[in-house]
Amino acid sequence: MKGRALMATMWSAGDALSRQGLQFLTTLVLARLLTPADFGIVAMLAVFVGVAGVLADGGFSAALIQRQDVDHDDESTVFWCNLAIGLLLALLLAGAGPCLAGFYQEPRLRAITVAMAPMVLASAAGAIHFALLIKRLEFRTLAIAGGIAACLSAIVSIAMATAGAGVWALVAQGVVAAAATTAFLWWLHPWRPAWVFKMESIRKLAGFGGYHLASTLMEAAYSRLYSLLAGRMFGARPLGYYANAENTRQLPASFLAALVARVALPLLSEAQGNPLLARRGLQLSIRVMMLLYAPVMLGIAVLAEPVVEVLYGPQWLPAAPLLRILAVAGLLYPIHMINLHALMAQGHARLMFRLEVIKKASGVALLLIGARYGLAGLAWSQVAHSGIALFVNAYYTRRWLGYGVFAQLRDAGPPILAAVAACAVVWPFVHALSWPAPARLAALLMLGALSYLMLIVIGKTDAWLELKALVAQSRSEPSA
Repeated sequence: MKGRALMATMWSAGDALSRQGLQFLTTLVLARLLTPADFGIVAMLAVFVGVAGVLADGGFSAALIQRQDVDHDDESTVFWCNLAIGLLLALLLAGAGPCLAGFYQEPRLRAITVAMAPMVLASAAGAIHFALLIKRLEFRTLAIAGGIAACLSAIVSIAMATAGAGVWALVAQGVVAAAATTAFLWWLHPWRPAWVFKMESIRKLAGFGGYHLASTLMEAAYSRLYSLLAGRMFGARPLGYYANAENTRQLPASFLAALVARVALPLLSEAQGNPLLARRGLQLSIRVMMLLYAPVMLGIAVLAEPVVEVLYGPQWLPAAPLLRILAVAGLLYPIHMINLHALMAQGHARLMFRLEVIKKASGVALLLIGARYGLAGLAWSQVAHSGIALFVNAYYTRRWLGYGVFAQLRDAGPPILAAVAACAVVWPFVHALSWPAPARLAALLMLGALSYLMLIVIGKTDAWLELKALVAQSRSEPSA
């Protein structure tokens, strides 16, 4: 299991680097060619495009991955269902353009909403290929398709921004990426749908998929609710600052999700009926993920100003205080993610739905309260919600696997404490150094990385020993 997980993780990392890395680099270039208001206008549609994409999938992709007894008729039925729903939602979204333009008092949203609507249909057309490749741990194909699509979207969007297209460069980036990804998945993967639609296939997958759909839908709506509130209350430019701070915070999380979460669900699904194996998989995942993730997020929090200045330019510095708060809010993301995947893998979609109801009810209340205190209030509401979600997510993991929140924090604690100590070493130099921003950031990153590495190696933390064992195993397997 370790060997399969490691190989799949390596290819998943390649996909994340090729696709998400290129998309982020494209955003960095566009941030110097466009205005914060341009980014804010596109962010206004994030909640609607995101929810439409989740509805188009219907929860069936996760059900296909989790179930071990699906056949080609089941897969074909899901494909046609996704395609029909995706078409309907794309038409509804396009028709909602005038309403959204009036809600945000931004006339350009009329045409932009119509232009972005095809993204929903494009994603629905490739959802089955995506799910089947994940289920079979064939991340090489995903890496190739995602990398090519990211390159195409980068070329088109940067060319348009350079030509003065403004916000339409960002629209093109999203549309081209979605369409090209699906096109290359169809080209590279041999799966094709049969002309069949069976209601029994829908019923077989709807039990798990329905609850997963509801859970994912709430997550998609909540994670983008800030864009609706900020866009309505503060306007496009402030939303642009918040959106890019959120996107920067999300980059390590998205990379981690692509790196581990896609691998976790198929492998943990195979561990059904073996609580000891499942618990060991969770423990290993949390230790290794937090070893890599904690220093990144806390490092972003400490170095927010030079990070924003170097990546986006001095015109984006108002986003730095928001980035600092959001990085703290994202610190526990790996623990949240692995708990939810454990429930999904064990087939407890209904329980996961109950947890999502509790979390999102509290999260929405916190967002509404935080919005009264401006953009910083919105960010701090996410910090509070992360703490609440930690206890909620781990509740059933403790019941089913005997691995609750305090046991998980004991495994995650050493990397977090080492990262905090490394940040304490760096902090006095953040404002003391008067070097140019790139040199200052490079020096501070090196100091923090060396401090963190010394602490975890000298301390011989379990997470460090686990990572060394995994690397040693990966080197020995080819010759075995």
